[in-house]
Amino acid sequence: MVLSLKILILVSCEPQVPCFFIFGDSLLDNGNNNDLNTQAKVNYPPYGIDFPDGPTGRFTNGKNQADYLSEFLGFENYRPPFASASGSEILQGVNYASGGSGIRSETGSNLGEVISLNQQLDNHQTTISKIVSIQRNNESYTQEYLKKCIYIVGSGSNDYMNNYFIPDFFPESSKYTPEQYADLLVQQYAKQITTLYNYGARKIALYGLGPIGCTPEEIRTFPTNLSGCVDNINIAVALYNDRMKPLVDSLNANLSDAHVTFINVWNFAPVLGLLSFTCCKTSTTVSKGQCVPNETPCLIRILRVFWDGFHPSETGHMLLAKTAYRAITPNDAYPIDIRHLAQL
Repeated sequence: MVLSLKILILVSCEPQVPCFFIFGDSLLDNGNNNDLNTQAKVNYPPYGIDFPDGPTGRFTNGKNQADYLSEFLGFENYRPPFASASGSEILQGVNYASGGSGIRSETGSNLGEVISLNQQLDNHQTTISKIVSIQRNNESYTQEYLKKCIYIVGSGSNDYMNNYFIPDFFPESSKYTPEQYADLLVQQYAKQITTLYNYGARKIALYGLGPIGCTPEEIRTFPTNLSGCVDNINIAVALYNDRMKPLVDSLNANLSDAHVTFINVWNFAPVLGLLSFTCCKTSTTVSKGQCVPNETPCLIRILRVFWDGFHPSETGHMLLAKTAYRAITPNDAYPIDIRHLAQL
């Protein structure tokens, strides 16, 4: 007689950090724009076709980078959008990201209402007040609690796509050279990250900008070069990215106990340039570059890097999040990746 024993071992896995806060634009937004009067919202199919809850306001077919990072950090659930976050769930973090938003407050106003990074920081202050209340009004405890959390910030793309490179709406390109504009953005960004630090953040990951000139919509809109992308946009964006490492060094040197790191997504430029095909049919008028509502998307979505004219597919988000969490090369993160940031 053969005795077969099945042993079930239950392992309780705690998250690597007590909470995870997300700031940024449509690459991270998970529903904050749904009730805004804006073109920058995607709470309709085929968005969310591969997400368990369907269309939620994520600018992709399934999970986005914030969702994957939540998983990698050990959280059972994804961080709720600030627009609907309530109760004790905010203790594990909140997502403040808003599609179309940027570092500059006017960025994205051509689309309608968006929640700028400055407004997101104000919303975070509101969340902190609620956390203090939940934690029995012990402000010193809350401050120590927040220092252990991970904060990611992914802003800046729209300061180019929905500001600098649409002169019909914004005068910035006639007022500033690309070098001056990059300086302007980084100076304001430094103040915003310092504000986040003053609110209690210590472990902060700043996302760089991807090769915007290689997105399907920019390729469709502007003349391309031999690279297959819109080089003048990529050159301007690269100037911004070049200022990120010095910014990180400055913040870490001047802010006591700060651990700020830079996540470089530029290495995906060759991949994006070669695979710049959208999975859904995109609009050329209203909500330009976004999926046409209720149209059937491509079938083999796992092989597509782009979902619509601007945003990665779930596959693209997964690849970006994996590299941000566990850097493959020294160029992917400076000075450390998010995995090591969590261990500090």
